[in-house]
Amino acid sequence: MKQIIAVIRPTRLELVRNALEEVEVHAMTVTDVRGFGLQGGITDTYRGVDYTVDWVQKVKLDIIVSDPFLEPAVKAIKESAFTGEIGDGKIFVLPVESAIRIRTSEVDEAALA
Repeated sequence: MKQIIAVIRPTRLELVRNALEEVEVHAMTVTDVRGFGLQGGITDTYRGVDYTVDWVQKVKLDIIVSDPFLEPAVKAIKESAFTGEIGDGKIFVLPVESAIRIRTSEVDEAALA
């Protein structure tokens, strides 16, 4: 099992969700987060005054998948979150030692279904 952590633009969330459903990944946790990377923030103008926002709004997805679903899920996220501009986000993949469904005490692969 693997954990996929994806940090993406909020505007791409529904596209990513739909792409993941197409590859039969139906469960995820979504968290609103703020951060910055290479862009270092954004500069905008409001009523003629320039201002800088140091923390850019992003969405963090936490997804646990069994190994056969890893590559299709990563590909779906990568393609659907892509705009080609700085700030598209990042994808991280980590190993998961165990998963337990609290209600039924199912473990590992059975807990993911």
